[in-house]
Amino acid sequence: MKIVAALTDPAHALMAQEQGADLDELRLDLFEGDLLEHTRRCRDEVTVPLIATLRSAQEGGRYFGNAEEWMERLSPLVPLVDYIDIEQRFSPHAPALRAVGKQVIASVHEGTMPGLSELFQLERNLRAFGDIPKIIVSPQTDDDLIDLISFTTAAKKPICTGVMGSHLRYARAILPLFGSEFVYCHTGLPTAEGQYSVEEFVQLRKLLGV
Repeated sequence: MKIVAALTDPAHALMAQEQGADLDELRLDLFEGDLLEHTRRCRDEVTVPLIATLRSAQEGGRYFGNAEEWMERLSPLVPLVDYIDIEQRFSPHAPALRAVGKQVIASVHEGTMPGLSELFQLERNLRAFGDIPKIIVSPQTDDDLIDLISFTTAAKKPICTGVMGSHLRYARAILPLFGSEFVYCHTGLPTAEGQYSVEEFVQLRKLLGV
């Protein structure tokens, strides 16, 4: 499992690395100021891979533009990062980004809990344009969580799965044990309700011996 530090402030990039993050996610939709300058600073300060994420309002972020504007904002930053998070609505831009050597995290955030067949269909849809499907859902019961664990185990790898909100928060720690590639944590302010801090998850990883 790899710990991703989801950053609301680019000034925390080095601190996240020092705390034990394996990757830094730049939540560009939450940054204030010059995105190119912030990304350059992060690239200069850290050695861990960088993920560029411009999360739409429809999936819990603060980007309100269309797909063309999304690409315009990201284009200057692409040479400085290693991964690009791409939602399905922005997927037409995935081939161009993969063509210049960027890994694509194809993401979807669901406020519901899809059934197993729907989860596998989501995986196929995301893998059609991305390298690592990221499927974040909202289980409500223990049975829902068991389905999510079963899917995570059975899905083609790499795969990233997770939960939204603080309900069943412990699933964030369990899913990586069953094959989820990344666990998203915070340094500074959380980017999502229920996130563990990087420091907390480093300790959990040590305690679990993984």
